[in-house]
Amino acid sequence: MTSDSYLSELFSLNGQVAVVTGGSSGIGRAIAGALARAGASLVVVARREVELTATVEELTEDGCRAAWVSADLSTRDGVRAAAEEAVAAFGEPDILVNSAGINLRPPMSELGEDVWDTTMAVNLEAPYLLGQRFGPKMAERGFGRIIHITSQQAHRAFVQSGAYGVSKGALESLARSQAEAWSPYGVTCNTLVPGFVMTPLNTRLSADPQQVAALAARTMVGRNGLADDFAGAAVFLASRASGYVTGQALFVDGGLSVH
Repeated sequence: MTSDSYLSELFSLNGQVAVVTGGSSGIGRAIAGALARAGASLVVVARREVELTATVEELTEDGCRAAWVSADLSTRDGVRAAAEEAVAAFGEPDILVNSAGINLRPPMSELGEDVWDTTMAVNLEAPYLLGQRFGPKMAERGFGRIIHITSQQAHRAFVQSGAYGVSKGALESLARSQAEAWSPYGVTCNTLVPGFVMTPLNTRLSADPQQVAALAARTMVGRNGLADDFAGAAVFLASRASGYVTGQALFVDGGLSVH
């Protein structure tokens, strides 16, 4: 066996269908591109059509098979409609990546029910509903990969974690519950935990150069994260190489969480 065939057997996503929410920007876009370039037929789900179109055009120009769905993931009806539109593109997905999220973090004393409800709807309920739609069918077919993008705030409170931290902590618990339910049938469910990554979701922090430098100093590699840092980890968790890895939180944070 050649090295190319060995690596292909481990990591190739040829013949797989992947759905990535939040896949038109930031970490989600990097993961979407990695999965598509590893061979998956990709459906990107997000809100803004301009970013969606640009993402899919870039991938199709690279020879990838990709489509997009514009959706509002803050409502149950919006999530359900997005799921069916995604299936219409290439069929039932083998891989689901929940990267869409909102980062509203007012001080706890000012946290209103509207921010709480919206945060839980997008960051937690949408992944739950998509898992309920796709997970059982993955289990029926004997193969599936569910990957959630969480946060350091799922493990520790800092910089006003608020409802955001609660939603991400619950999302990691959801992954464990999904793993318990479906891993006996070939469906692994895991989370990727970023450190501080310079993406649109972190605009508030990235606008403060001193805070950015302080966060970089807290890592072991001496820099903050980039969206592309998640490509390899996502392909691993989406591939057959990770068949015995489930219910886990994989930190992609330059050592920030252990420094």
